[in-house]
Formats: sequence, structure tokens, C-alpha cells
Amino acid sequence: MDREKIGDVLRVARTGLNLTQSELSGLVGISRNYISDIENGRYTPSFETLIKVTNQLEIDLNTLTS
Repeated sequence: MDREKIGDVLRVARTGLNLTQSELSGLVGISRNYISDIENGRYTPSFETLIKVTNQLEIDLNTLTS
């Protein structure tokens, strides 16, 4: 899956949980700007960061790799 699709999935999950980027960044321990960059396809997160984000958003990591 390309980084734009990953960002789209993460954004939909985040908004579905009524979380702001700032709230998610606080839960995960990364900056709000980095959350924005991931969601907008500017950066591909490390595997470690992706695990932290998907855990907070209750997303099965396997859905991002298919």
C-alpha cells in the first residue's frame, strides 16, 4: 500500500474516533505536524510509529499491508 493510501486509512480511522491530530499525537508521542504529514502522504512512518498509531486507532496493521 502506498503512503497516500496509508494516510487516508489513518485519517478516516482517526476522525471516526473523533480524535484531532493533536489528540492522537499526544497519545502516540509524536508531533501533530508528523501526523499531518503521514495523513497527507508526505512521509511514510517507521514500522514502530505505524504500530503505535494503528494501536491507538484500533486498526489491524494487516489492513495497511494488503
